[in-house]
Amino acid sequence: MRTACFPAPEQADRASLAKAALLAGTADLARTASYAGPGTRPDEPGDPELGEMLTAGQAGAAFVAPSVAALQTASAMGLAPIVVDALAEADHGRWGGLPYTRVAQDEPDALASWLADPGAAPHGGESLDRMTARVTGWLDETRARFDDRRGRPFLVICDSGAIRAALGHALGLPPLYAARFDLAPLSTTELAVTRGGWRVAHVNRDALEHRKVTS
Repeated sequence: MRTACFPAPEQADRASLAKAALLAGTADLARTASYAGPGTRPDEPGDPELGEMLTAGQAGAAFVAPSVAALQTASAMGLAPIVVDALAEADHGRWGGLPYTRVAQDEPDALASWLADPGAAPHGGESLDRMTARVTGWLDETRARFDDRRGRPFLVICDSGAIRAALGHALGLPPLYAARFDLAPLSTTELAVTRGGWRVAHVNRDALEHRKVTS
């Protein structure tokens, strides 16, 4: 069993990239990992043209975090997405890559502060509040920018921290509560825009399993 560690820059593993490659250029992406644009009803499927848009690498169809793993995943899926720095995982400073158990043993007070206060950054990196602010700021800016692309889904490939921040924003949850979402590698989460804000269509869905069901 893999030891739970604080996030740190690392490459995607070969097994995950092989799975990501199975999703390349498929219309199922439009149904399983889409951002449904303003004006789309929550129960409507994603835009059936998304598979063709992504395969063609059309600008604006897909976005990716700047991490090596996210970029490798996007490449394996055959995408040419726009790199967005605001979608980066939080910088955990000197704790990056360390096991949680080691930090708990070596710096118990600092860890307790980090767990209790989203504004704290005892590791010397970025606080949860700051990471959440940049992710949600980008999300709302992108929503406004593409308001004229009604019904057009957009795909975002990023790390779990950014997904949790987006979910917290959609549901009005404080950062510490949003951090409780359990997200698996190569899973999909879908947000849909409504007149009142955001609706969560699904969370932590296995993209490959859903593809088998819908194909």
